[in-house]
Amino acid sequence: MGKFYKYKIDLKGMQAEEAVYSFLLDNLFFADIDAPEVQKGRVNATLTVKKSAHAFEMNFHFEGKVVVPCDRCLDDMDLPVATDERLVVKFGKEYVDLGDNLIVIPEEEGALNVAWFMYEFIALAIPLKHVHAPGGCNKAMSRKLGEHLCYALAGEKEEPMSAALADAADAGYEEEEEDAAGTDSRWNELRKLLDNN
Repeated sequence: MGKFYKYKIDLKGMQAEEAVYSFLLDNLFFADIDAPEVQKGRVNATLTVKKSAHAFEMNFHFEGKVVVPCDRCLDDMDLPVATDERLVVKFGKEYVDLGDNLIVIPEEEGALNVAWFMYEFIALAIPLKHVHAPGGCNKAMSRKLGEHLCYALAGEKEEPMSAALADAADAGYEEEEEDAAGTDSRWNELRKLLDNN
């Protein structure tokens, strides 16, 4: 973690009851982390550390944007990120992750490098599905998807749909998914069976 020395927080040497740190997490930060979820971005991070008798409460605030691939066309897209996270740190004999954002670090070290924690908090703030706004996908890729996924019957043979239809399908893709999920009549029939019991 030599690249991340500036993200090392000295908890043992903390004199005041509260300390505030600011970080700019840019493309270099994400490239150095070298993890698959996010590889580019520009996020402002503020860390407030509060010391109590037995623990250190770390409150993170993130605001900015990350660059991720669109799930539909695979082009890069900017995705806004705004989240707050909390981490509680206690001293002990060895490093232990107790879950629920509670960790124990060796008291003899007395410091915690927060670089990986910040990356994880940002990655967790990204929605599972990320697609461009309707009409924002790569036009060539939308046409290719249209050729391979959607067909319109013309006479007796199937023909790939036109570019205009591919664009329209791209724009209405999310609406169709939601409509299909909400209007499946098979569920109504199954509910009737449950109601009879």
